[in-house]
Amino acid sequence: MNPEIGSYDAKTRLPELLREVQTGQRFTITLRGKPVAELAPVQGMGENELQAAIAEMRAFSKIQGLRDADVQQWIAEGR
Repeated sequence: MNPEIGSYDAKTRLPELLREVQTGQRFTITLRGKPVAELAPVQGMGENELQAAIAEMRAFSKIQGLRDADVQQWIAEGR
């Protein structure tokens, strides 16, 4: 379980909490004793995942021969 911190304390100690979050710490913010939010580090892509995503985008072949009317119909259908 993450350490709990009241919303008022979280507001007054935000710079300190953010420094701790940068090191990987997570906090549960409470309002009147009930959990309402999580303060946690951002989960980003690793370098390998990023390079793989770029390679997949570059390998993606473009769709050719598609009529504008077909695209408009697909949009209308919610695709």
